[in-house]
Amino acid sequence: MKGIWLENQQLQLRTDLPTPEAPEGEALVRVLRAGICNTDLELLRGYYPYKGILGHEFVGVVEQGPENLLNQRVVGEINAACGKCRFCLSDQPTHCENRTVLGIVNRNGAFAEYLTLPVKNLHPVPDSISTDEATFTEPVAAALEIQQQIQICPVDKVLVVGDGKLGQLVAQTLALTDCQLLVIGRHQEKLANLEERGIKTGFVDAVTTGAFDVAVECTGNPEGFAIARRALRPRGILVLKSTYAGNLSLDISSLVVDEITLIGSRCGPFEPALELLSEHKLNVKPLIQAHYPLEAGMDAFAHAQKKGVLKVLVDIGSLMDNG
Repeated sequence: MKGIWLENQQLQLRTDLPTPEAPEGEALVRVLRAGICNTDLELLRGYYPYKGILGHEFVGVVEQGPENLLNQRVVGEINAACGKCRFCLSDQPTHCENRTVLGIVNRNGAFAEYLTLPVKNLHPVPDSISTDEATFTEPVAAALEIQQQIQICPVDKVLVVGDGKLGQLVAQTLALTDCQLLVIGRHQEKLANLEERGIKTGFVDAVTTGAFDVAVECTGNPEGFAIARRALRPRGILVLKSTYAGNLSLDISSLVVDEITLIGSRCGPFEPALELLSEHKLNVKPLIQAHYPLEAGMDAFAHAQKKGVLKVLVDIGSLMDNG
């Protein structure tokens, strides 16, 4: 089969990859569409020494698996857990000590014609969600994880730093809490997507030092971290949604003195994400900036790496394919 292969921080389109065989408890999924994520780009830069097929944001059709899922569109949670370690036994499978992670850790990903995942990781896609929209399920779930970790109330002053792919989704999901939300970025055209939904936006000069209860850092760069930290009042909460390819310097003493809570946040719940997409409470379509066929995967990644680009989707199969 064809797929986009990463090795030694180099990408190549391969046509000689074996079609995976689903082990017991897993399903074979024919991929329809996959999205390029910032984590994919960080892997290219050496964030983690991964070798294999990239990609973890996908929609596919089950070709081999349980009867109730056969020929159904599905999305999939990316962490394949062992079910036996202390984290699995305490219902924390995303921190499984023996997990593989789709397109990130020891498991081939979604930029290929087929993938496999545990059946328990798969979620049917409602007919009310288009395939393009469903591709956003994993990042929407990641955005919702913030609200699993901390309670956001209407009285809370919340800052989102970053107007990129994830920042846009974090902002839209947080706006549903009716909190006092401000999103800052560098690109007026991106901020306009949020302004159209009634979300207050601005540039860095709109941030008042020490004025926010919660700051969410979505840029993945030291400057964004510094802005988010500066914005917090004492005993504020700093949520980190980005991975960093390089080292991050920070003033630990100020975190201690101001009693700042620092929270790492990544994978989140799929069912609420699908519900929001199904009810059209989020608008992800303006975030899609390009479609490429799998055969043009190198062009897709080159486009995704350009400054200011939002979501690039790779079209891999169609509902009419026979596999």
